[in-house]
Amino acid sequence: MYAKHSLVPCPDWATALLNGFSQVLLLRNPLCGLCCLLAMLLTAPALVGGALLGALAGLLTAQRRGYDRSDRQAGLYCYNGVLIGILISAVLPWSAILPPLTIAAGGLSSIITHQWRKRGGTLLIAYTAPFVLLGWATLLFGSPSANGYVEAEPLHAVARGVGQIFLLDQPLAGALIMLGVFIANPYAALWALIGSAVGGGAALLAGEVQGAWLGLYGFNAALAALAFSRQGEKPWVTLLAIALALLLQPLFNLLPLAALTAPFVVACWLMHLGNHLARHSQKGNGARLHS
Repeated sequence: MYAKHSLVPCPDWATALLNGFSQVLLLRNPLCGLCCLLAMLLTAPALVGGALLGALAGLLTAQRRGYDRSDRQAGLYCYNGVLIGILISAVLPWSAILPPLTIAAGGLSSIITHQWRKRGGTLLIAYTAPFVLLGWATLLFGSPSANGYVEAEPLHAVARGVGQIFLLDQPLAGALIMLGVFIANPYAALWALIGSAVGGGAALLAGEVQGAWLGLYGFNAALAALAFSRQGEKPWVTLLAIALALLLQPLFNLLPLAALTAPFVVACWLMHLGNHLARHSQKGNGARLHS
């Protein structure tokens, strides 16, 4: 049975929802979330309803099930709902079933996130894994529209790489999202730009020219950069996370479904596993030295 204090509503619904948008970027900052929402509103208004509905469903589910109040307020049960709401709105044609489907997916993402947080430990952190699983299920019934041709503009490509985190392909969207990240954490903003730029550059070297200019190889690298730069890791650790995400992307591209943010998630898991093994090895060596 849930503790009574857990059932108290969040003190500020708007802040919790905006934190959910910023948590997509692994940050907790309502102004950052507002910038992300504004980016969507200005460049892809048709996706706003799905994003808000998914986030709200995740938050309401977390409240109804008595999940930790501080985690709810931090947006930890909203961000996967934001992403699945965007994806459903982007790939499925409008019908009367779309809103209840988005609500169900947002609520389910909250439940999966909670269970993952309980059982995943420090190695298999949830990140956007619930979104990936629900997103792949969604893509069985619809596919993203084909991306149009874009001009070779390096700065626009870097901005698109950040915007693609929210399935937004306009440079303005990426610029507004970067503004939000800068407000929340200037150092992380720098690394997000580096990740997107490195991803685009790697795509050009691999001959994926349009993918590079569209930012399709930038968003997983940018997310990996955000994940480790915000933890104060050494630069080489963040660069390694970026490289892993980029190395994994071609493998996930072999799947019949879009990779979504799976390369980022698996890259982070491998980084945590490597760190765990390194610490375990150091402890073992230390024990042998003192024996």
